Amino acid sequence: MGWDLLDFLGNLLNVLDLFTVSSSSSESISYDDKPTVKKKTKYFTEKASAGFMLVAAVLSFFVFKAPLPEKDYFQTLIVISIIGIAVSAILFFILHILELYYFKNLFKLLLFSISVILFFISLAAFIYFRSGLFL
Repeated sequence: MGWDLLDFLGNLLNVLDLFTVSSSSSESISYDDKPTVKKKTKYFTEKASAGFMLVAAVLSFFVFKAPLPEKDYFQTLIVISIIGIAVSAILFFILHILELYYFKNLFKLLLFSISVILFFISLAAFIYFRSGLFL
């Protein structure tokens, strides 16, 4: 009985393959057509990094404009920094999996990475100190 079900599913998949359009047919190939590659705009990395740094500066201003609580101040900042680095590492891993974490030179890599890390650290500090949920 089990083999009959597998044979039926195999035959069903073969029939479905007949109705699908094959992309490897010689009719759809044109040697004159160039593959469409989505091109990044010029200075995209620098613009994104500047945006992350600007938002990080604004969030840091809102966090540090008033005095922070004195209790466990240093330990709190270390934990917030670790949380920000962990979240940015997850983002970098996802970008690597999606093959979007590619840079042509080391400067762009460092600029983007540091700006994203600073953004997530300032976001974690803003959420921690200004939301009132943890104090």
